[in-house]
Amino acid sequence: MKRLSLTLFFLLSIFSGLFSQDFFWHSGLNSFFDNIEFAGSHVKVPQTMAGVMIAPEIEFEWDSVNRIVGGVNIMHEFGSSEIIDRIYSTAYYEYCSKPFTFIMGAFPRSLALEKYPRMFFQDSLSYYRPNINGIYFQYGKDQKYVNVWLDWTGRQSPNVREAFFVGLSGRYNLGIFYAQHFSYMFHYASRMNPLHYEPLHDNMLLLTSAGSDLSGRTFLDRLEGNVGWVLGLERSRSGNADWITMHGLQVEARAEYKFAGIHNTFYAGQGMMYFYKDHENDLYWGDPVYRAKVYDRADIYVKFLRKQNVNLELTWSLHFLEGNVYNEQMLKLRMDINKAGIFTKGKL
Repeated sequence: MKRLSLTLFFLLSIFSGLFSQDFFWHSGLNSFFDNIEFAGSHVKVPQTMAGVMIAPEIEFEWDSVNRIVGGVNIMHEFGSSEIIDRIYSTAYYEYCSKPFTFIMGAFPRSLALEKYPRMFFQDSLSYYRPNINGIYFQYGKDQKYVNVWLDWTGRQSPNVREAFFVGLSGRYNLGIFYAQHFSYMFHYASRMNPLHYEPLHDNMLLLTSAGSDLSGRTFLDRLEGNVGWVLGLERSRSGNADWITMHGLQVEARAEYKFAGIHNTFYAGQGMMYFYKDHENDLYWGDPVYRAKVYDRADIYVKFLRKQNVNLELTWSLHFLEGNVYNEQMLKLRMDINKAGIFTKGKL
């Protein structure tokens, strides 16, 4: 990874000498403290995750719609004796000419999947797998769009299973009403020349919902809610390879005023993640609480800082699950150094 980063820096430095008017650099910093208190739960493990990540990048732009970005995402976990615990390479091409956006390479997960519910991708992914390795294409903008994406998560080797996601999502607004859709298919194959037979798994998840957005139409800054149908489809290609289907209902509501808000998510239906006991988080990247038949989560949050370049948010989550009430506390800091005025994004 160090060689890759040095190579990218060298190549982009050459480009900057030729086209300095289009050469930029920027960086971001994310820090998180996530304390999950689920002692006694049969579906989720209690744990504390905390750390800080800094992601410096260099960028070459031309024609106002094309750009190449290279950099690294460096992570240090709180309490670790290591200076750097994890490092992720970032290198991608982006074409953006509205309404079209195309990205290919290793790019931040937030560019493509930030709107996906926790049923699909749990919070810890943004901490420990911040980048997508693949392709993203979107048509549209704001609240009217459709996109498709590919995330290659496992290159087959004697120790690694071949694995990748293919996803589709979109939204369409009509006045105060909207419809939205999220889905993916996860392909989880075997290792290279495994000692024992490893069946291939196909894991599909879909959520289609309709709702109303009254933001700006009441005294609240944000007010919206939606009701959706969840469908899980899974199969293990060994013996009887029939599809296993799971259905559920999800209801979401969010209200926000000034610096505080509440976001509630309720699920009722069949427990998802049929093969979780066999493969756990290797096969399922969503929140394992959705293995339960009934689950409710209430996020109460306060935004202490909401400046253009800095966001500091404290969230207290109540999880109503298995006849109990579990707690979770999250403190997240996000800083975009480009916009801070500390280092101004601009020409070198």
